Amino acid sequence: MPLEHLLVDTGLLPRQVEKLVRVGDLISFAQPPIEMGEYLAGHSLDNRTSVAVLTHCLQELHGRSLAWDLWFVATTQEEETLGGAFTSAFQLRPTLAVAIDVTFASSPGSPAHKTYPMGKGPTLGWGANIHPEFSRAFKELAEKLEIPTTLEPMPRHSGTDAMALQVVAEGIPCMVVGIPLRYMHTPVEMVSMKDISRAGRLLAEFAAQLDEKFMDKLAWKELENN
Repeated sequence: MPLEHLLVDTGLLPRQVEKLVRVGDLISFAQPPIEMGEYLAGHSLDNRTSVAVLTHCLQELHGRSLAWDLWFVATTQEEETLGGAFTSAFQLRPTLAVAIDVTFASSPGSPAHKTYPMGKGPTLGWGANIHPEFSRAFKELAEKLEIPTTLEPMPRHSGTDAMALQVVAEGIPCMVVGIPLRYMHTPVEMVSMKDISRAGRLLAEFAAQLDEKFMDKLAWKELENN
């Protein structure tokens, strides 16, 4: 929508507006989130949903012993420059990286080949930014845990922080886990709480089963066979 058609009605008289509002003032949506059964609707769920997934993962891991060190990072500027992912990964230099993001949920009239069902579990990315064996390991674990997932093809780029994480320093094997979200980039984004908890549990179980031999298994079998 062109800027000349974007209006903010403050409900104030012109003189009050002149006193209280300056050109360049930041605004945000003040609508509180709404619980709708197993669903949650609200603004900025992209990417607050990702933080909720990581929080659930941490709760699942509480009190459990791990062979690997884990870093949980809430990055900034994913929509603009990927700056948070670039700088965080360059400082931490992780052995593996998982990007948690939202993806387009199916809704009436949405194209079936570009959207994914809400309440049916997270999506597992498959594409240029994702290490194929890393993705397969997630899929196999999800099947073992009976956590429903949907394969999300990402043939060009994932549109997530994985685009940055993959090429930092000497390169980092990446995986993308998505949460289907309706009405993206609006004040009434909607997600399923089940998808959030399932994604958090899947991440936690994956982290818990990592051992010192995992990187030996992370081979590009397709390349080796050729």
